[in-house]
Amino acid sequence: MTSIPHIVIVGGGFAGLWAARALARAPVRITLLDRGNHHLFQPLLYQVATAGLSAPNIAAPLRHILRRQKNVTVLLGEVAKIAPGEKRVQLGDGRALDYDQLLLASGATHAYFGHDDWATHAPGLKTLDDALEIRRRILTAFERAEAEDDPKRRAAWLTFAIVGGGPTGVELAGTLAEIARHTLHGEFRRADPRHARVLLLEAGPRVLSSFPQSLSQKARTQLEKLGVEIRTGVPVEQIDRDGVQLGDERIAARTVLWAAGVAASPLARDLGVPLDRAGRVLVMPDLSVPGHPDIFVAGDLASIQHGGKSVPGVAPAAKQMGRHVARAIRARLQGHATASFRYRDFGNLATIGRMAAVVDLHGFKFSGLLAWWFWLAARVFFLIGFRNRMVVLIDWAQAYWSYQRSARIILGKDRER
Repeated sequence: MTSIPHIVIVGGGFAGLWAARALARAPVRITLLDRGNHHLFQPLLYQVATAGLSAPNIAAPLRHILRRQKNVTVLLGEVAKIAPGEKRVQLGDGRALDYDQLLLASGATHAYFGHDDWATHAPGLKTLDDALEIRRRILTAFERAEAEDDPKRRAAWLTFAIVGGGPTGVELAGTLAEIARHTLHGEFRRADPRHARVLLLEAGPRVLSSFPQSLSQKARTQLEKLGVEIRTGVPVEQIDRDGVQLGDERIAARTVLWAAGVAASPLARDLGVPLDRAGRVLVMPDLSVPGHPDIFVAGDLASIQHGGKSVPGVAPAAKQMGRHVARAIRARLQGHATASFRYRDFGNLATIGRMAAVVDLHGFKFSGLLAWWFWLAARVFFLIGFRNRMVVLIDWAQAYWSYQRSARIILGKDRER
């Protein structure tokens, strides 16, 4: 009797979840491993960090999502080591899983470019824990400013520096400016939130460098209308608890947020294959690992070219990779050759703030209110779960009319910083 092939998927993000779903009717048994119990819609993570949405609104339990798919077992655990020669995944608690086919989709983490000590003072945004920590720091900063008597120290608490001018940095900066100018107006007696400084620091020549020049300039203009100060072309040299060193300029800021770079999961190093500078696996055209046809890599962990450019680490690309790996596994099971991965680029979009966004759909470029409505519709459409879509729509409608944000609750202890 032939045993049922065992497929192990590491990571319940877009690539891992879409691969598991695409194998729903395949004659396989699947084990989906993740360190958390939920699938996270990362494009809206900044909304949790800035108190616009609650954590459950952009996440859903993996077990609930896959409850009707009987060939999937969801396990909560962290992978400690991968042994390709033994076809085994070793977990941190001592358990081990043998596999016939393995999909690594464990994502990416923050990259501080050799300055890992900056992480304490400038948290990044990749997980719900990160978002709640950033939210705590932002809301606490206004509380500290209210209690501060010294004008210089109060100004430092009311200064927010975001390092990195990509979509995450732009969205954080724009939303922070709106919170200071509108949401918190009239709620403090000693420290006026409208006096807050929001700085967006980008080492490159412009913000949103992955967008066309014209949209990048429009985004900058819209940010500056919100009161965001933008510094480009000067890299950050130092970050500590008191602020940022930017070339010859010292910026006193008690809240610094990191949105400047990502690094691949360290699990890639276990494979013993070539990696790119970001630590991503240089995969074969079918997304398999060189020398290991039984191992696939997808999502932020995979490095592959499309049209002479690297496939970006965005949700649509990860979903496409997940579905492609599922097709490749089916082909392998049937003794057929696997096809090369072909990425379909649907375009780029980013929001700057209330009624302001930029959209690039393969040369069809637009910005402002129309782009903002398009961004909103796209984000709601791709959320998992009817309940999440409805709750997010209601929260956004309330925020649109009142400028209020529904999740302004400080959680966790206020550590001295």
